[in-house]
Amino acid sequence: MRIAVFLPNWIGDVVMATPAIAALHARYPHSKMVAIGKPYVEAVTADSPWFENFWPLERTIRSGLAVARQLRSYEADAAVLFPNSFRVAAVARAGRCKLRIGFVRYARGFLLTNRFYPVQDEKGNFVPRPILRDYNRIVQVLGAEPTDRMELFTSDSQDAQATGVLNQLGIQHDEEVIGLNPGAAFGASKFWPTAYFAELARKFVDSRNAKVVVMCGPNEKDISREIAAQSGRSTVKSLADFPLSIGFSKAIVKKLDLLVTTDSGPRHFAAAFNRPVVTLFGPTHIEWTETFYDKAIHLQKKVPCGPCQLRVCPTDHRCMKELSVAEVFEASCKLLPRIDRGGLRHAG
Repeated sequence: MRIAVFLPNWIGDVVMATPAIAALHARYPHSKMVAIGKPYVEAVTADSPWFENFWPLERTIRSGLAVARQLRSYEADAAVLFPNSFRVAAVARAGRCKLRIGFVRYARGFLLTNRFYPVQDEKGNFVPRPILRDYNRIVQVLGAEPTDRMELFTSDSQDAQATGVLNQLGIQHDEEVIGLNPGAAFGASKFWPTAYFAELARKFVDSRNAKVVVMCGPNEKDISREIAAQSGRSTVKSLADFPLSIGFSKAIVKKLDLLVTTDSGPRHFAAAFNRPVVTLFGPTHIEWTETFYDKAIHLQKKVPCGPCQLRVCPTDHRCMKELSVAEVFEASCKLLPRIDRGGLRHAG
């Protein structure tokens, strides 16, 4: 059995696809599976036992044709299409994958051999439902039996790098470590105010004697530095000046006692490594990214204009501004006492 798995385009969505991928691997332990996707998502599933190779699929026509040629040589028995785009279905069809399994979106139904249809209301709007379970439905066609359990992997070198960075920041293995993740690639509408994050960091230090690390991606370095500076506490540290990568972020999250984050990829890193996580929702429907993880608290304000799913707020951003620091701190403390540092710190 040869299976081509087209990975989702968003980092968090790739994590939500891991239950389906792991189930495929368990169902066909001696088969060959290749992952196909945007170059930057390769690091998400890196160090897993699932794939023999990763083929980058970029947005160019040349890249699509190259992957189709690779698929023809690979002679894939099945293509699992997690993305909904017409393009990935066309590449799978041009690659002569015998089965092409996915959801019917963007007029691509004729390119699929096994079709699923998204749920729509009477107005034709898509009904929010967990993406994770839609991914699971796709692989059930191949006899896989997925659960909701997400999982990720890190290399020994990444773990050592994360440990070294924390030690360099003066954080010891037996201290409570809180991670703050203010970033969101989706758009500015997902951001929680910088001043709120800074105040929250200060409360963790003053009330719990915790150490706080402020995470970031390449585009959020200034925000991370600003949060650390505004907190006014020397034990709140930004990671902006360290080499940043998805692998490094995974390894850092793996060592946290708690992550407080916007609705973004690292939120799912926490669940995959069995780390408690508080997620701050604003413009997005919680239902789309529900993962049924039992050490998670979702916070969202009900506002007349939301959830709007817009990348930039056209009004006053009340959905995020009305989420108070006190609420977030209280939710965080509900999760922290449940932690067994010895048993959970190295989980995953």
